[in-house]
Amino acid sequence: MEKIWLKSFPPGVPAEVDLTEFTSLKDIFEWGCARYSELSAFSNQGTTITYRELDQQSRAFGAYLQNVLGLEKGDRIAIMMPNLLQYPVVLFGALRAGCTIVNTNPLYTARELRHQLIDSGAVCIVVLENFAHTLQEVLADTSIRSVITSRVGDLLHFPKAQIINFVVEHVKHMVPEWHISGSVALADALDRAAEMTLTDIGLSTDDVAFLQYTGGTTGVPKGAVLTHGNMVANLQQTVAWVKVALKEREEIVIIPLPLYHVFALTAMLTFFKLGSKIVLITNPRDIEGFVKELKHAKFSVMIGVNTLFNALLNAPDIGEVDTTNVKVVIGGGMAVQRAVAKKWHEVFGVPLIEGYGLTETSPIACANRLDIVEYTGMIGLPVPSTDAAILDEAGKELPLGELGEIGIRGPQVMKGYWNMPEETAKVFTIDGWLRTGDIGFMDAYGYIKLVDRKKDVIVVSGFKVFPNEIEEVVAMHPDVLEVAAISAADERSDQAVKIVVIRKNSSLTENDLIEHCRKNLTAYKVPKYVLFRDQPLPKSNVGKVLRRVVKDEVDAAEREMDAMQKS
Repeated sequence: MEKIWLKSFPPGVPAEVDLTEFTSLKDIFEWGCARYSELSAFSNQGTTITYRELDQQSRAFGAYLQNVLGLEKGDRIAIMMPNLLQYPVVLFGALRAGCTIVNTNPLYTARELRHQLIDSGAVCIVVLENFAHTLQEVLADTSIRSVITSRVGDLLHFPKAQIINFVVEHVKHMVPEWHISGSVALADALDRAAEMTLTDIGLSTDDVAFLQYTGGTTGVPKGAVLTHGNMVANLQQTVAWVKVALKEREEIVIIPLPLYHVFALTAMLTFFKLGSKIVLITNPRDIEGFVKELKHAKFSVMIGVNTLFNALLNAPDIGEVDTTNVKVVIGGGMAVQRAVAKKWHEVFGVPLIEGYGLTETSPIACANRLDIVEYTGMIGLPVPSTDAAILDEAGKELPLGELGEIGIRGPQVMKGYWNMPEETAKVFTIDGWLRTGDIGFMDAYGYIKLVDRKKDVIVVSGFKVFPNEIEEVVAMHPDVLEVAAISAADERSDQAVKIVVIRKNSSLTENDLIEHCRKNLTAYKVPKYVLFRDQPLPKSNVGKVLRRVVKDEVDAAEREMDAMQKS
């Protein structure tokens, strides 16, 4: 297979990266803390910690796990908290103690949390008090032996820590009542272990760093087994890709996506390796507060998803953000819509640079060059040491330009799903390609165009219709805020296209949108049904619109309406 994409690589980006420089994430962390010791590492809610302080605090946490809780190499520890300074302290401390991380969404329901904790076999969990009531509900069903709790302001400076903790608990009432016998406060654990010795644990590339659970939008969440070798490879690949445009020790990086999501996680690790100052946004849904943070950050890099970029662009005072230092803004997690990319460029003066990956690829597999001058509509080129191909149903490679399933091979690809050998076998071909479940094609320069999720394709009178294309066209209308394209039953064509729309302007009508679509889409792609909605569309933890949930909600509402009419 000819790697035609190598001819499109930016100058200075290697075809292959050094996979032997580091053995584990622990090695990279300790290397980074020594190299950048006096630089600012993480900032959150007005408090900044240096790489030296991060080294000390994570060392204490790792020592607590070893000496007090008796955790050993390979034990699973769940982390259930949003973007706070506590997260990197706990993450790196647990990795240094040789533990495997189970990232856990704080917004999980009891059912979802129970499944993940039982499936992973986690023996310890670190949880923000705001979500401890959910943990309390399921704890007896799990293997959890130790519970460590934290409060929002715990690692902030005095007196801000005390003020924020008081407001969160007693003014905003954001901490539902809970009681977990034997739980220990993170602050107390760090104090107790400050003088304890952290035993150095030898880790190999085959040791498991993360059980990273998939979103579960198409079924039961599965734990992708990501080894230290997988994660180190993806860091080497990503750093090699961005280093031609970004500088070591100089960047200020905004991370609003939750660190328990693999895209934000690997982005954070990448910029840690570059010695950047990483600004963690705890609640990006608070757009007013987020914009306020952006005004003061003087940032050079930001990551996000299409829905977040769109929300920021519609914020009243987004024009007041200082864009002087902005170099790179990276979109992932879902398709970036052209209308959003165009407006972003107008406001921020830089293009949205789209990348592509999956939980199963640690996650970065493809990326656009950082020197592009405008949005490309492509997900980019395979990153160094990565192969990509377009596959047919039998797993064979298709010619350039033909639509098929995107396949990925590389050192960042997971070893498999945790305790699910049959599911693992389903996603790998005989030739070792990871079937991504995404439909796309590759052009003559090696760039890949992502068309849509294989399972989301709508078949109208035998023709395939891709929701991404419909949503992109509908989003071009100036009075549309959000849109989801889903399938609807149809007597004549079996399936038809239905769009669920949130309006910016209440005067927008169904006919307005149909006419707009007729001007921009072939007849069979034009939506047959338009449904306006007042509530925001359901989204994943990173802001990806969940079409399946939208469809389930619409179908349920229609069944209820039918039942009422019949009665």
